[in-house]
Amino acid sequence: MKYALINAMLLDGSENMKAHRAAVLVENGRIAAIADDESGFGEVKKIDLEGRYLMPGLINIHVHLPGSGMPNYTKKQNAKSVNFLMSNIITRSVVYSLCYKFARTALMSGVTTIRTVGGLRNIDSRIRDDINSGKRLGPRILAANEAVSVPGGHMAGVLAYEAETEDDCVRYVDLIAQDKPDLIKIMVTGGVLDAKVKGEPGELKMPPELIRACCDEAHRLGFKVAAHVESPVGMTAALENGVDFIEHGAEMSDEHLKLYKEHGAAQICTLSPAVPCAEFPMEIAHTTELSRYNGRVVRDGIINCAKRALENGIPVGLGTDTACPFVTHYDMWRELVYFTKYVGVSNTFALHTATLVNARIAGIDDETGSIEIGKSADLLVTDSDPTADLRALRTAHMVVMRGRVINKPKVKKFDYVEQELDKHL
Repeated sequence: MKYALINAMLLDGSENMKAHRAAVLVENGRIAAIADDESGFGEVKKIDLEGRYLMPGLINIHVHLPGSGMPNYTKKQNAKSVNFLMSNIITRSVVYSLCYKFARTALMSGVTTIRTVGGLRNIDSRIRDDINSGKRLGPRILAANEAVSVPGGHMAGVLAYEAETEDDCVRYVDLIAQDKPDLIKIMVTGGVLDAKVKGEPGELKMPPELIRACCDEAHRLGFKVAAHVESPVGMTAALENGVDFIEHGAEMSDEHLKLYKEHGAAQICTLSPAVPCAEFPMEIAHTTELSRYNGRVVRDGIINCAKRALENGIPVGLGTDTACPFVTHYDMWRELVYFTKYVGVSNTFALHTATLVNARIAGIDDETGSIEIGKSADLLVTDSDPTADLRALRTAHMVVMRGRVINKPKVKKFDYVEQELDKHL
């Protein structure tokens, strides 16, 4: 398939990108040429963008597929319910269909790549493989599948196996590896909702020796390791014992900076769940005084971590932590807004981070993340300039996935969620 996108205002994903009029030739799913206009492309089908903005598709680097993001405080998942869902072919097919629907929703919103970091068994990699084979239409997926936690740890028994010993860690990493994931996820600390002490969210749950066992085995098999971390002590334990990506983060000390640089680790900023927890009225967010206070500690820690990382040349990526309350699969654009509002970056840098920087962190920048000749045609078209106002990303005019054009994609949104979130932009 060969066609040209013409009369586009091109934003290429680079750090200092500026919109300029251009035409892009797509052939066999890849970017074949970029020019001021289509005159050198020869006889080819033309898609006139009429001055709309053409950019790389967004990359959401922290996603959980099993959940819509619609707050539901009466129905809690636990190990028993998860085991039932995964116990037979009928319920597993229902789970697969639901998770696939959420992945497709992400694509229709302009997110052409997602990195899943904690799911139900091997559902994420199954969806990934079906998309890659052409069986399904969806975003590029980098799948971690089910994570590794400890008894009483974050998401234990729900989205994570429960390891009690170093041997358990090795066994679970080997089990996850059988489905050829793209990375391994571990749960180093707890979080806001399981914190018992005011001012101390992110209690260290996974002992250092278990962190080391997970990382050593993952690295031996060729996988990088991402870790859920929401406290300074957790960051220290994770970085000292081999973790490659800190998901969320906390107040960053000079010693942390040193550890990040020594280990070549990246920081993944996830403000989308922190904002509702910290800022929504307690009756809306269903928070207690304890969880609200600790939510603000986590929010401030993530902000500090991102700021200090950027100031010191440490890679910072963006993810939404999709499926948390008030964090949907179609609202990646809000994470960019929060990144500018709280971390203080420009709209252009936020867009650069959500495209090329995220691709670099995920190790796929040779394939996607920018509009360059030879890369996959993973593209997003908006009606207005997102570098002027990031709300332009809210509704996609067109999405292109591996060269396949999706005109005016439809996304079903939750009105209640949107109304509450819009109050805090």
